[in-house]
Amino acid sequence: MGDDKADKPAAKYGVVPIELITSMSGLDFVRGIFARQLPEPPIMQTVEPFDCTAEPGIVVIHSVPGLRHYNPIGSVHGGYAAILLDSAMGLAVQTTLPAGTGYTTLEFKISFVRGMSEASGTIRTEGRVLNAGRRVATAEARITDTKGRLLAHATTTCLVFGIEKASPEG
Repeated sequence: MGDDKADKPAAKYGVVPIELITSMSGLDFVRGIFARQLPEPPIMQTVEPFDCTAEPGIVVIHSVPGLRHYNPIGSVHGGYAAILLDSAMGLAVQTTLPAGTGYTTLEFKISFVRGMSEASGTIRTEGRVLNAGRRVATAEARITDTKGRLLAHATTTCLVFGIEKASPEG
């Protein structure tokens, strides 16, 4: 992974105003987050993603599991993988949407293949859209380690909908 941290501003976390979201294509929106031109979703503070890329229908997120992600039995909590998989799949769906359109996860299923630890090093999460329709989209994602071994995988179904701009009154 290239160290592009010097090229990007420090991460800022927050929620993008609805007026801005509705004015951008999904691909531009996701790329804006990854370039740190827009705030990153607050949930991503827990996984500290880096070297993220977005193409139409494909999102890649790199992260490093650490001790702070451990569960009581001494391995990385499944919630760490869930955040990465759900985010990669959802953002991959977002990259296919026109301006004024959003999505929400209706369901997702995760399968854990290998455990992670703080010794796992950089992991790669790749989300890919399987089908993007007018009302429903499906996607899949995989987490792999630096040796290309599968750690976890998931599928999702998302509801696609129009986003209404907020009125001037709020």
